[in-house]
Amino acid sequence: MPFSIRLDHEPVEQPQLLLVDDDAMARLLTATALRHHGFEVTVAESGPDALARLEHWRPDLIVLDAVMPGQDGFETCRLLRARPGLAALPVLMLTGLEDEASIEQAYQAGATDFFVKSTRWALLAGRLRHLLRATRIGAELERKRSELARAQQIARIGSVAWRCGRFGLHTTAEALHVLGLPADARLDLRHVLRRLEPAARRALLAQLREALAARQPLTLELHLAQEGSRELILHVEVEPQFDLRGALVGYAGIVQDVGERRAAEDRIHQLAHFDALTGLPNRRELIARAERAIDAARREGEALAVLLIGLDRVKLVNDTLGHAAGDELLRRVAFRLQACVRHGAMGGETDESRPDLTRHDDVLGRLGGDEFVVLLNGTGRERDACAVAQRLQEALRAPLTLAGQDVFVTASIGVALFPRDGATVPELLRHADAAMRATKEAGRNAVTLYHPTLAGGGREQLQTETALHMALARGELVLHYQPKIDLRSGRVAGVEALMRWQRGERLVPPADFIPLAEETGLIVPMSEWALREAARQAAAWRGMPGLDGPVAVNLPSRLFERSDLVATLSAAAEAAGVPQGAVQIEITETGLMKDLQTVIPTLHRLHAIGVGLAIDDFGTGYSSLAYLTTLPIDELKIDRSFIRDLGVTPQSAAVIAAIVALARALSLRVVAEGVETLGQLEALLALGCDSAQGYLMARPMAPQALQAWVEALGQGGAAWQCALDASLPESPVASLPPALQRSVGASRR
Repeated sequence: MPFSIRLDHEPVEQPQLLLVDDDAMARLLTATALRHHGFEVTVAESGPDALARLEHWRPDLIVLDAVMPGQDGFETCRLLRARPGLAALPVLMLTGLEDEASIEQAYQAGATDFFVKSTRWALLAGRLRHLLRATRIGAELERKRSELARAQQIARIGSVAWRCGRFGLHTTAEALHVLGLPADARLDLRHVLRRLEPAARRALLAQLREALAARQPLTLELHLAQEGSRELILHVEVEPQFDLRGALVGYAGIVQDVGERRAAEDRIHQLAHFDALTGLPNRRELIARAERAIDAARREGEALAVLLIGLDRVKLVNDTLGHAAGDELLRRVAFRLQACVRHGAMGGETDESRPDLTRHDDVLGRLGGDEFVVLLNGTGRERDACAVAQRLQEALRAPLTLAGQDVFVTASIGVALFPRDGATVPELLRHADAAMRATKEAGRNAVTLYHPTLAGGGREQLQTETALHMALARGELVLHYQPKIDLRSGRVAGVEALMRWQRGERLVPPADFIPLAEETGLIVPMSEWALREAARQAAAWRGMPGLDGPVAVNLPSRLFERSDLVATLSAAAEAAGVPQGAVQIEITETGLMKDLQTVIPTLHRLHAIGVGLAIDDFGTGYSSLAYLTTLPIDELKIDRSFIRDLGVTPQSAAVIAAIVALARALSLRVVAEGVETLGQLEALLALGCDSAQGYLMARPMAPQALQAWVEALGQGGAAWQCALDASLPESPVASLPPALQRSVGASRR
């Protein structure tokens, strides 16, 4: 089947051809023959007729008779070439003449080719197909050239050629555009050389001579000066050109403007190696420089110091004045530190007592957040490193004005020395960090030298945190229970569940792991486990005299902020087969007041399902007591700090009396925590306190031990393990209720 390609490169079954001839017989014969050879032929009787058809239609090619009455083929060709979009349309001129004048006239009129009229139709068809292929190839080449020119323009690439023995350069328009020259400019090698620095000019000439002598390709990077704009950076790649006999005739290649690319590369390097906020070397760059410094110090047998600077209380600035002020604080602190490191002695002349301890190759960088690092090369003595650290602190001493507010900045600095405190950068940074943390723990705004004992605490804490993460899964958490005693009857009024960690052979007290659990967020799953375990234990004790009261669990405030606390407690009670009221919830007054409005809805939902609520450590929250009238509270637990001073300071007795009176007015129970002496117990009885718990009555104990304790108490045996002096007079014991007398008397025996 005949096949052709349109100018838009879409394949068609038959080429569409417009035949223009005024001779009806010749038109019929030619059209019939061409249709036979696979062309789709449309005929026109004259030049004007053909131009009218071309208003709304485009054939693949035109066969045009040269000699026609009125408007001949030459004039018709000139007119159609003048129309938009027809300049590249292939036109074959049919003529009965073979003279050169007619052929020249046809080409001048815009014809693509000519053919002498004859009956050799196969030859005409072949000529037309060749014309179509040539037109397609020409159009494709033009498209590629246009695409190449556009690509070169986007990439800022141009072509350049140079002939041996000449100064002139043959350049494309794109090359002139790259060089910032007009499209009609003429460029020679001397123009390029004049825009180079003298040293670069000499180097370029030397490279050119060397390449010419060796007949090798040449790759150059030229930095050309430009008036009133940035330096022009050109990448040039040229290859030698040879004639047919192998003689070198010149060089040809490309020239590219790589200034924007280099600027982008520099920007990427800046972002990758320097802190965007302060412009100082970032952690990555800082470590790389420190590693090079350590390698040099090791080769030269020298020492160096690492100073880790942690700014104090930057979070307060962020929270009070906003993060924009915090960022400005870091920028200005970096400027002060940089000036201090750069100038060493910070003005003033140096002498034996104040040597210039910082050098030009010292490094200041931002480690991250509010932490900076100074690397002191050649400084290996403790005294010298501490002197620099103190000067850094002095540099920060003057106030900063941020958002209209004067702000004072202090820094805690840890110092580690190479090679004494570490042989690698990570080791030195870790030890300097341990010293800096020790400074913060000791009160901030000081300098601490690293000592091996400082690293032990951090390592132990890390090990403890790791073990605590696994403690819950391994079943290492246990609950111990401490009874709450009704002071009027001497009976158990309830128990409080207290969490312990059975870590191997050691029973870890809560003070050693609860703060860490709160810091890491583990307190949430641990508290949920405590709810389930307390409900299970309440079910085990159900129906036992003295143990059928509620089991209290102290929960952190963050658990009350969760919408699923009520569902969690209900699910625990349901799984254990006990009512929800079998578990009592305690929350510290400080935790309650931390986010009261968030906690209140959960408290009401818990109260609605019958769960008792107690405020623990009452009296330490320093808050308004108005919330007591609106919250569904059942019990107040007086903080042990008031109990400890009972009988020592009259203020403690006054506070307890006020709390008891307030609780009675609001129909709340009162429990005194931390009762350890008979004097405290007698005073609480006199003040009208309802219940008490503490070491005087019983320490927290495992479930089985508590069960045995309650059974012994019921039989009048030695249940309370209080350390009473045998020489105590009988009068305090005699003043207690009978049930308490029996227990105290048993413990004395």
